[in-house]
Amino acid sequence: MIKFILNNKEVSTAMPNGTPVLDFIRYNQYLTGTKIGCREGDCGACTVIVGELNNGELRYRTATSCLMPLGNAHGKHIVTIEGLNMAELNPIQQAMSDESATQCGFCTPGFVVSMAAFCLSKKEPTSENAIAAIDGNICRCTGYKSIERAAARVADLLVQRQDEDPAKFAVKKAMLPSYFFNMKERLQTLSLNLNGELTNENAAAQRVGGGTDLYVQKHDEIKEASIRFLFDQPGLKGIQQAGNQCLIGPSATVTDLIESPVIQEYFPDFKAYTKLISSTPIRNMATIGGNFINASPIGDFTIFFLALDATLTFSDGTTSRELPLRDLYKSYKTLDKQPEENLEQIRFDLPDSNTRFNYEKVSKRTHLDIASVNSAIRITAENDVLINVKLSAGGVAATPKQLTKTAEFLTGKLLTEELILDAIVIAQTEIAPISDARGTEAYKRLLLSQLIKAHFIKLFPAMKVERLIPATAK
Repeated sequence: MIKFILNNKEVSTAMPNGTPVLDFIRYNQYLTGTKIGCREGDCGACTVIVGELNNGELRYRTATSCLMPLGNAHGKHIVTIEGLNMAELNPIQQAMSDESATQCGFCTPGFVVSMAAFCLSKKEPTSENAIAAIDGNICRCTGYKSIERAAARVADLLVQRQDEDPAKFAVKKAMLPSYFFNMKERLQTLSLNLNGELTNENAAAQRVGGGTDLYVQKHDEIKEASIRFLFDQPGLKGIQQAGNQCLIGPSATVTDLIESPVIQEYFPDFKAYTKLISSTPIRNMATIGGNFINASPIGDFTIFFLALDATLTFSDGTTSRELPLRDLYKSYKTLDKQPEENLEQIRFDLPDSNTRFNYEKVSKRTHLDIASVNSAIRITAENDVLINVKLSAGGVAATPKQLTKTAEFLTGKLLTEELILDAIVIAQTEIAPISDARGTEAYKRLLLSQLIKAHFIKLFPAMKVERLIPATAK
């Protein structure tokens, strides 16, 4: 049985554990305020809040329920729009009404849920952060300025919170229902009554992490599948530093990386990079290991970690082996991995004081879109001599690509604008993009050239931009 708290009541179900939470909410519990939109995690109409105990602390994050399997709700607190209702409009709903931030209303529940999750987080109560919290919600008729004004009003309500527990502050200020006040204790009690984690020893079982790729690709198939859940396995979580290396559990999410002190220290621009990748609810769910194993030629974090020359540890339960990430991809969607092997750890060398890193991405939309071409670079340099270079690119071949020939050409040379232009010529020989919905072959080749230039312009501000980008190209 799967057990969790849904709004203010404990529920249990024997439904297939691959059933999307969205379907359970609407068709089993008849909570129809959570809407069915794209079923791909893009529109945010099905957004719910997920509360879970993390190292003894109650943490709330948003999730798109269309991509979340029931198995990943086990032992948690799931909040729908109905679970936010009070005798009168709560202050979030009132702000949406006062600012005329709704017309047809289809998207409104998702916006309200995302703003409520912001109230339950410890993020600084600024209008910028409140607006960022709704980056996974799309509105097709109202106009975003009125919604942004509503979000800013919500942020203003949190200014006096300071270090107070977010849930208890929200209850005290009558922003959220009173049952949130003791939810931490209720989840602790529930955890004592659970029959451990959901286990599945079937070797042929479908492995599921956050589900953000699988439920888009195999929605109907996954619902009835035998599943081995990886998302909440403690041994597959965590981000830590060991000497000069970073060790990451493959079930760590993008948000886990954003919030990691290790990542913040060594990659101060990491949060800015992630603004180009998916949305807050998807970042809360998407696992780094899943991004690798999905094997998309344009997987954003695959490209990121290729430039870091990450190493993977696989285990079949008996023996373990290490494999450089660059060697994982044999051909399109084909991996150097046996069916019985699980990804257990990701590790890479942390940058030192002479090492610089950058990530770039171009897509048709700035947010909530996959890349036309993306690229990352890691450079160790001393006195403008390139000691070590790792360069990666996505969208330019059948697999995520580490551009080894280009990196080898750059290594050991004095950095000049002419060197970069020569390296771009070599990069063009390493790629084989195809024309598709994301752009023509010629366009993707041009994009990669421009992204390589962008890497060096950003990392070496003294570069003479006019030598890299002719006036006719500006």
